[in-house]
Amino acid sequence: MASTTRVPPLPLHHRHHLLLHLPLLVTAAVLALGGAEAGKVPAIYVFGDSTADVGNNNYLQGSNAKANFPHNGIDFPFSRPTGRFSNGYNGIDFLAIHMGFRRSPPSFLSLTNKTNHQIFKGLKGVNFASGGSGILDSTGSTVTMTKQIQYFSTIRSSIMTQIATETTYHLLSRSIFLISSGGNDIFAYFTKNNSPNTTEKDQFVATLVSQYENHLKALYTLGARKVGIVDVPPIGCCPYPRSLNPTGGCLDILNELSLGLNKAVRSLMLHLSSTLEGMKYSVGSSYEVVSGIIRNPEALGFKEIKTACCGAGKFNGQSGCTPNATYCSERHRFLFWDLLHPTHATSKLAGSAIYYGSQQFASPINFRQLVEDEN
Repeated sequence: MASTTRVPPLPLHHRHHLLLHLPLLVTAAVLALGGAEAGKVPAIYVFGDSTADVGNNNYLQGSNAKANFPHNGIDFPFSRPTGRFSNGYNGIDFLAIHMGFRRSPPSFLSLTNKTNHQIFKGLKGVNFASGGSGILDSTGSTVTMTKQIQYFSTIRSSIMTQIATETTYHLLSRSIFLISSGGNDIFAYFTKNNSPNTTEKDQFVATLVSQYENHLKALYTLGARKVGIVDVPPIGCCPYPRSLNPTGGCLDILNELSLGLNKAVRSLMLHLSSTLEGMKYSVGSSYEVVSGIIRNPEALGFKEIKTACCGAGKFNGQSGCTPNATYCSERHRFLFWDLLHPTHATSKLAGSAIYYGSQQFASPINFRQLVEDEN
């Protein structure tokens, strides 16, 4: 039987730091929403899973990993279900807003027949992320990370036909490459082995990190120099895993695997940045942000941290947010939108903390420092 994860209380000085700064960061996010300033980087290229997908899966025949129907998008402009697994924006949207864009760049598969505007030509960025995918190509049945990178390669070739090769490399070297992946790999592993020993956990994480390294080197070869990684949150505390636990608590093993992967990815990025000339990076910690909300929900404006806003069954975590599902009215006070994904409000807080925050939330530098680095 899965044990209940007891999130240890934050040390007082850290707790004060989190409570003091996160509300200020939310204010900064609100202010950022007001301006339609030019992008602070030439383009944003996004890779990953449903935490980053803005509609690629809408175009996949036969896939059920979709969110292009109500009640998804109820708080998006014009209450439009775009394919985001959210009631509004996802974390990538908020990071893009902080970088001076309207929201995430458009999904790659929505652009295949549009050629007139520079955004459609990839010059302002493209989002390749696909819900259900993972670091391993064996995870899920949607657009694999390898395929996402191949799609980027086609965009890069398209850019090179529009502007000189040297100019393309300069544009890509100043652009931001965002990656948010790993949770689905952990879920897939858990379904096969729900009580791995330490050796098995270490072997699994090593396999993931080895493949992550291959993906990052492929992007580097294609011109990526500024990489922003969003780590895996405490997925054992999502409503779906809680619904599997007789105690209703978080599933320890999922959080342990998330922490193990996150630690290994930080070591990998440190290694790559010291061996690949010109590579700069930041690892943003959605794990820290979500853990902080779970520890001190009221102080951060949240009321419900266990039950999803939209869904059905125990914790609303036993089925997805479908048009027939019930949904909450105080969506801004819920940590989770559906059985696995955060609300617009949670993503807003995470985006601010990762972009502007201390090393608790992004390291070795935050995303703002990555964006502003001119060296």
